[in-house]
Amino acid sequence: MQPTEDALVFIVDDDAGVREALAWLLRSRRLPSQSFQSADAFVEFLQSDTQPWQPKQPGCLLLDVRMPGMSGLALFEQLKDKQLLQSLPVIFLTGHADVPTAVDSVKRGAFDFCEKPFSDNALVDRIEQALTLSAQTQAAQRTQQNLKANLADLTERERDVMRLVIEGLPNKLIADQLDISVRTVEVHRARVFDKMNVKSAVELANLLRGD
Repeated sequence: MQPTEDALVFIVDDDAGVREALAWLLRSRRLPSQSFQSADAFVEFLQSDTQPWQPKQPGCLLLDVRMPGMSGLALFEQLKDKQLLQSLPVIFLTGHADVPTAVDSVKRGAFDFCEKPFSDNALVDRIEQALTLSAQTQAAQRTQQNLKANLADLTERERDVMRLVIEGLPNKLIADQLDISVRTVEVHRARVFDKMNVKSAVELANLLRGD
């Protein structure tokens, strides 16, 4: 699987040697990364944005389990509470003693865990899969946001016409039900299609169903 070109891998580990090794590995596979020496520093980075906790690009998080200050598990719980584990998948980096904890985290939504010392190829494969999931999730979220914005742009009458169009009624019956002319129905129908960026009633129905 090939991640998108604008993907970014976040590395959160208190061991500078691990951070540098991971950054080098990712560079060798043409995957940009950004490193943080603590979970607290990563949280501060996320909260510095004007719209905090919303990734702007596909990404994943390589997260050490045990660190001074906020632990990796505590950061994971924050991301889980904010429903970010699909748009920013977490891959835990663990020592042998932490494997049971990492397995439990996977059951609760982490993407995977990788035991130190890790296999470069296996880790990069999982990172690329996590980035693909992130890209798909964010694309779906953008689609939903656009749909909500387009629906909000409809007038009350356009919503009435849209509802009946989706039910499969022809313009004449829509006109009769709404007590307006067929020409007026045609105008509203055209505006609905234009605002919703569709070309047919079938496409409109599929869009609203999420197909």
